[in-house]
Amino acid sequence: MNINISNEANLPSRFGKFKIKAFKEADKEHLAIYTQNLTDIPVVRIHSECLTGDAIGSLKCDCRDQLEYALDYINKNGGMVIYLRQEGRNIGLLNKINAYALQDEGFNTIEANHQLGFSADERTYEVVTQILHHFNIHKIKLLTNNPDKIKSISDVEVVERVPIIMEANTHNKNYLDTKKDEMGHLL
Repeated sequence: MNINISNEANLPSRFGKFKIKAFKEADKEHLAIYTQNLTDIPVVRIHSECLTGDAIGSLKCDCRDQLEYALDYINKNGGMVIYLRQEGRNIGLLNKINAYALQDEGFNTIEANHQLGFSADERTYEVVTQILHHFNIHKIKLLTNNPDKIKSISDVEVVERVPIIMEANTHNKNYLDTKKDEMGHLL
């Protein structure tokens, strides 16, 4: 896998002072947002892009809450957020909005993806190992509820899963129930 890597830059944020690098994989540009001094076994959050949640504050998911929690947690405990450009479980923004429309008609998140010809989750995580190896990281504490993320990490030992549980609201309760009941998320 050929990856271009940016220079390191400072990223002061409302969650703390971080460092940031971009990793360009084909047509996708991912980010590593990390604390100055990474520990021997850092806490890592693998977060897939969610424009509607992360930037606009959609209540249909818990993405923004998880991202903000992870940035705050990592600022306090040391570690890294790997921000993957895989919008809508990697079906893209246009298809994600079409899936939202199907959800408005009563389909759950998985059924909506299937109606559009996609699997429940199209994301991949090969680039994560490359990013972690760039930082000479071989063991992590993974901040996740998704067992597929744990299974998909290769050549890096996940020594601990750190839960990231967000409170449901009336708009995302069914979404979270589907992730738990049908996708096996540890909620």
